[in-house]
Order: sequence, then C-alpha cells, then structure tokens
Amino acid sequence: MGILQNIKTYNSKEPTVVTIGTFDGVHVGHQKIIKRLVNAGINSDLKSVILTFFPHPRMVLQKDTGIKLINTIDERSEILNSLGLDFLLVKKFTKEFSRLSAEDFVKKILVDKLNAKKVIIGYDHRFGRNRNANFEDLKLFGEKYAFEVEEISAKDINDVSVSSTKIRTALNEGNIIKANSFLGYNFMLTGTVAKGKGLGKQLGFPTANIIIEEAYKLIPKYGSYVVSSLVNEQLVYGMMNIGMNPTVNGETESIEVHFFNFDDNIYNKKIQINLLNRIRDEQKFESVEALKNQLLKDKQASLKYIQSQDS
Repeated sequence: MGILQNIKTYNSKEPTVVTIGTFDGVHVGHQKIIKRLVNAGINSDLKSVILTFFPHPRMVLQKDTGIKLINTIDERSEILNSLGLDFLLVKKFTKEFSRLSAEDFVKKILVDKLNAKKVIIGYDHRFGRNRNANFEDLKLFGEKYAFEVEEISAKDINDVSVSSTKIRTALNEGNIIKANSFLGYNFMLTGTVAKGKGLGKQLGFPTANIIIEEAYKLIPKYGSYVVSSLVNEQLVYGMMNIGMNPTVNGETESIEVHFFNFDDNIYNKKIQINLLNRIRDEQKFESVEALKNQLLKDKQASLKYIQSQDS
C-alpha cells in the first residue's frame, strides 16, 4: 500500500474506487466499508483508495472541542495498511479546505486528482462547504463526471451498531474488553520509552515509562491493565498502570509498563502497547509496602488472564 501524507504527491493516473472519511479507530464498521472497497477494486480492475483527513475536522473547526482520537495518524495508517487497499491518501484538513464547495471537491479532488470511476459512501455521508451536500448530490455529480456511486445502506451500517463515539466512551470508562470488541483488534498506545524515577525497580517491578507525543491521543481511564507488546521481535506480556501514582504523591500523569520475564534495555525505543484487559482502578495505598503487595496480586491476576486466553 502507498501511504501519502500529502495528496499533492499522488501522481497516479490509474482509475480508482474511492471511499472518504476520518476512520478514527478503523473499527469493525469501518472495516466492513474498506472490505467492500477492496473487493470493488479487485472486481472492477480499479485501484482502491481511501481519502482520509488529518487533523480531525473537529480539531480545526471547533478549537475548544478537546476531542481525543482513538488512533494517532501513524496507528491509523498501520491498521489501514493491513486491510489490503492500494493507496491511503492523507489530506491535510484546513479551514480553507472546509470552504471548498461540494462540486469543487468532487471535480478537483475525486475526478481530476484521483481519477475516480467509483465512489463508495455511507447513506448519511455529508460533504462540501458546511457539509451541505449528501448522497443524492453525489449521485448527480457522478452522472455529470462519469463515475459510479455505491451506497452503504443504513441497514449495513446500523447492523454493526459500532461508532467511534461508543469506543471513546468505553475507553473513558475503562471498559477495554468492550472497546476491543468494537475495534476488532486490541486498543494500542504507542510511545517512546523514557527513564523514570526508578521506584518500580525498588519495588521489584521495573517499569518502562511510555511517553506519548501526540496530545490528541485518547488515554483510557486511570488504572491497571494487562498488556502485550512486540519488543525486539519478541512477544512479551506485562501489566501497565495509567495514572498519577497517588501513593507516592505523583504530580503528573504517567504510563508505566512492567513486562514479565523481560530485561532488555529498551530506553529511547518506540514501542506499541496493546491493552488486553483492565485489572482495577488506580488506588492510593497507605504505604509503599501495601502498594508492593497489590502489585504482586496484579501480576497474578494478569498471568491468570493471559493463561485463560492461551488455553
């Protein structure tokens, strides 16, 4: 798959089948649309193209929105890359772009730039300035500019009954099992390993402190989680704490992972942490010793969960 961060660098003149959207989360509903796109490309001898946007339109048009995204743009690209399409085009979303009329968007981007011969879109998709054009308008443009328009029906979309909003809610509530079932894969956090204060090592639970650069990335509810990661081409499991470290009067949010049976030096490495299950809420313990005892219980709970998934 070709991933182009700037649509201006896309120069292929081959005919395409296109779908459009932000696809935050690339959840099971999105995957259904993308599967249809890829199959349409194969069956009609067209290159399959996803046109997505970054930043999220709400980040640009509603400055105070505070929206957090399920995926960083790199995570989203990685997931889409696994689904078999030919091109992922990332269009920078700006206020200027949002003012483009519906017909200008169709003519300048879908027709002139992407050579679209087919566009697959949801029944409720809206586009153009003030989002004032709908599926029926797109069909009229299709007749004018000689491309086919395929509708993803309300039934198809509603049958999945999944939305990015529902996933964000599940993550904010700490319901990682529900979020993962909606996503069709394990929710992930991607960041760089940095040195911490060394408290975990003193407790017998050395941790990798994960620094996530993207401020817009959604961080799930504080607490302890069972996790996995592919580190140095090795699948490792562990437990992760997200929170403020109240027992030791922490002042900033931290994400700390303790990997089981793993002692490689991974400082400054960028790693992806997959969240498998949630163990408990963050707690303030009466003493560091009480915290250590809880970590031992957390480890046993994590290992029990991992073994239950392997059996």
